[in-house]
Amino acid sequence: MPQHATSGLHRLTRTHKLSVAGVAAAGAAALVFTVVPGADADQGKSQATAVENVQPVAFSAVGTAAKAQQATIAKQADKSAAEGKAEAAAAKKAAAVKAEKARAAKAAANRSAVRTAIPAAAPKAVAAKPVAKPVAKPVAKPAKKTYPDNLDGWIRESLDIMAKKGIPGSYEGIHRNIMRESSGNPMAINNWDINAINGVPSKGLLQVIAPTFKAYHVEGTSWNAYDPVANITAACNYAADKYGSMDNVNSAY
Repeated sequence: MPQHATSGLHRLTRTHKLSVAGVAAAGAAALVFTVVPGADADQGKSQATAVENVQPVAFSAVGTAAKAQQATIAKQADKSAAEGKAEAAAAKKAAAVKAEKARAAKAAANRSAVRTAIPAAAPKAVAAKPVAKPVAKPVAKPAKKTYPDNLDGWIRESLDIMAKKGIPGSYEGIHRNIMRESSGNPMAINNWDINAINGVPSKGLLQVIAPTFKAYHVEGTSWNAYDPVANITAACNYAADKYGSMDNVNSAY
């Protein structure tokens, strides 16, 4: 049997197979009765009646199955159409939701851009109150040290100046030599020694001649050789250069 014939039989339903079998049986019976001798007319009529009765039943079953199949197909089509409509409605709703979200996002972005373009009004500056500058109190200058206008004061003032200039000497050494040279008289003058003969008499507390006074004068003191402080500091400066200190002088120098 050819391949396509066999596959056609497999596609027949159980009802189709029963109908075909019945029709074939009825045809065979009619053929037998026709061929067999002596068969009478009644028998022929019976066969014809059987065939008539079989054929409608077979085709009726086929029609019923076809109608059932058509109904099933129609139901499936209706179901597919309903599902398609539902899917389309869901897709339309999702698209609408997405469009609404996009519109809202765009509106929010526009509002943000507007807020950025319009800066907030700067708060009004509050005028600062002038701060009173503290009044600087005048710094009191240290009181100038004063010395008594006597031999003790003159020696002490001379010692302070000598300390600043790095000139050695002590109160005792200065006082001792003053008492020997002038007895403490700032206006004392020697008009009889060799210096006087040479025209440069010794003057003041420590009997300093003019050339020596000028050579060893201490800055900041008077240029008057009779000034007690100027005379003492110049003489001590000379003694430091020649003898190391006025403390080392014990006679005319």
